Amino acid sequence: MEVEVAAKVAAGLCCVGAITLALYLYHALWLAPERVRAALREQGIAGPRPSFPYGNRAEMRQAAADAKQAAAAASQRGSIVHDYRPALFPHYERWRKEYGPVFTYSIGNMVFLHASRADVVRDLGLCVSLDLGKSSYMKVTHRPLFGDGILKSSGEAWAYQRRLIAPEFFPDKVRGMVDLMVGSATALVESWEDRIISRDNNGGGGGLELKIDDDIRAYSADVISRTCFGSSYVKGKEIFAMIRELQKTVSKPNLLAEMTGLSSLPTRANRAAWRLNRQVSRLVLDVVRESGNDDRNLLSAMLRSAASSGGSVAAEDFIVDNCKNIYFAGYETTAVTAAWCLMLLALHPEWQCRVRDEVRHACAGAGAAPDFTSLQRMKKLTMVIQETLRLYPAGSVLSRQALRGVTLGGVRVPAGVNIYVPVSTVHLDPALWGADAREFHPDRFAGARPPPPPHAYLPFGAGARTCLGQSFAMAELKVLLALVLSKFELSLSPAYVHSPALRLIVEPEHGVRLVLKSVVEPRSS
Repeated sequence: MEVEVAAKVAAGLCCVGAITLALYLYHALWLAPERVRAALREQGIAGPRPSFPYGNRAEMRQAAADAKQAAAAASQRGSIVHDYRPALFPHYERWRKEYGPVFTYSIGNMVFLHASRADVVRDLGLCVSLDLGKSSYMKVTHRPLFGDGILKSSGEAWAYQRRLIAPEFFPDKVRGMVDLMVGSATALVESWEDRIISRDNNGGGGGLELKIDDDIRAYSADVISRTCFGSSYVKGKEIFAMIRELQKTVSKPNLLAEMTGLSSLPTRANRAAWRLNRQVSRLVLDVVRESGNDDRNLLSAMLRSAASSGGSVAAEDFIVDNCKNIYFAGYETTAVTAAWCLMLLALHPEWQCRVRDEVRHACAGAGAAPDFTSLQRMKKLTMVIQETLRLYPAGSVLSRQALRGVTLGGVRVPAGVNIYVPVSTVHLDPALWGADAREFHPDRFAGARPPPPPHAYLPFGAGARTCLGQSFAMAELKVLLALVLSKFELSLSPAYVHSPALRLIVEPEHGVRLVLKSVVEPRSS
């Protein structure tokens, strides 16, 4: 009898527990986000109807599958279209046409406000309050790559890290880094020259066909290592290779983890991410120890400041997370921008000639290396880079989260809402950039046209969280492009397939294949 009573009590408790859990999940996954959506609907902000419990995820997946088929057909035709939004963000394009430039949608229990309206974008850029932080969407799955570093942190933690790191990227510091950048770029250019010489000696002709992506990444990695961490690419190549693999691993969304916050399930992807993260952390700390008391690099400055404000464990975590952030931001995004830029120059030989002439004039000769002063004189090259960043911004979406309720462009955004500004849509808006907004025209930055408002150009973000390394990135890009154009004539390989792909950043899915011909007397072998 007692056993039966105990069994009934246990069954009753299990039933109560199950009902309680179900009610909690229903509240967390539906009722709470529905209140937020209702607050937005009261302001006239509509959007696709979500379903329980995954929101609009199914519709997004179906749109992506349809777009992938269309993109594959377009790539087979060999066409080059700079507007990649229908291929990468077909759901946004569909919803924007149906609901206007400001709409809401949901992924699981997360509510998003997608905004490309000028006043909302303007106010977001002008907001310097810590009430706006980095969007938490995918933060759980991205944690192995970014940790609690500056790219993903918010509030006081972000403000503290920015105060520490920002001075290391001020223009006066960048000036002292240009010679190191030139050394890295010269090594790359000479390796390409050697390949041309070898081809010619073996009876080759017609130019050197080359897939440039890995070489460009090696250059960018070498620059970051030398200028910020006092080491060469040879020493840091394991870190870069692992960060690249880590990027691929965490770039796939994990909706269960994002909805529940659980990232500890031992799935195959999680185990791979954890393993890579441990290896990267170990290698970064090895570089820290090897740098010793060298006061000349960013790593040492970060280590001293972190150690003075916390224990050794906190300092190590701070260093590892921010080194991974800087490696990713300074290595991957700059390398991809350089690849897109060289593709566009190969596609537009008239701009190649104009920039090459400018580089030679600024450097006082075809073979002279650029310095900080000559880089400042390269206005046409700057325009080409700016136009590349307009058409192919490294960050295709500017994301923020309302940590508290805020008002943007008259829209009252409830706390917790993720705000997504589609940078590619703002950059391709004919109302802001003219009827030729989807075409490559660097002279739009020459000053002859009325300039668009500041919020219309967002390659380095906006507002208080504007990329602190933009001067560094521009110098790095200028050095590489100046040396490459002074030595080579570029054309697109017939094997090049134009297929932008989203892997945290928008990059060439199949790489960039070019044909290089020497435009100066090659070095003797």
